[in-house]
Amino acid sequence: MGKSDETDEAITGDQEERHGHGQPTFQDLIRRATRSAVHLEMRDQYGPSPGFKDWAAGGSGRTDRSRYLGLVEEAVSRGVRMRRARIVSEPVSDYIRWEHMVTDLNIEAGEEVRWLPRQRAGGIMLPHTDFWMYDQRLVAFNFNAGNGDHVPEFEYTSDPRRVAQVVAAFEMVWERAIPHEEYKLD
Repeated sequence: MGKSDETDEAITGDQEERHGHGQPTFQDLIRRATRSAVHLEMRDQYGPSPGFKDWAAGGSGRTDRSRYLGLVEEAVSRGVRMRRARIVSEPVSDYIRWEHMVTDLNIEAGEEVRWLPRQRAGGIMLPHTDFWMYDQRLVAFNFNAGNGDHVPEFEYTSDPRRVAQVVAAFEMVWERAIPHEEYKLD
């Protein structure tokens, strides 16, 4: 079986013991979700973002995110619970300060967002990188270079042993994390 076949099986869930690399669209994965889509972010800085650059230069930082926000609204209207947890160092970086400021649009679209100060994450066995997880069945690990730039290859798995670990880690983060409305920056 080739790598492409393994990726297809991991994405569709046809073969539960496979994992692989591939490039389905994020939109397709969100649209296939029936119950949940969760995202864990663990970096204090991500690669070039037009919104962050605008904000850092004195602008509003509110660039057009209507495509993503529309996906959130559509998924939530179908009954998909969308949650995002961000593990952050304190004091927060300028990038996190900007993300916190624009998160109101995620909330308005129906996404639930929580923040976990890194010092409160002790004892949680976290995955090796950020990820999206769909219906507690498929995990898409996404990678970033040291400077925060997105690496265009994802790793997908539907192996129940690995998915169970990711579910446990995310739920522990979620339990400890602070809802967006309550997480105040200095």
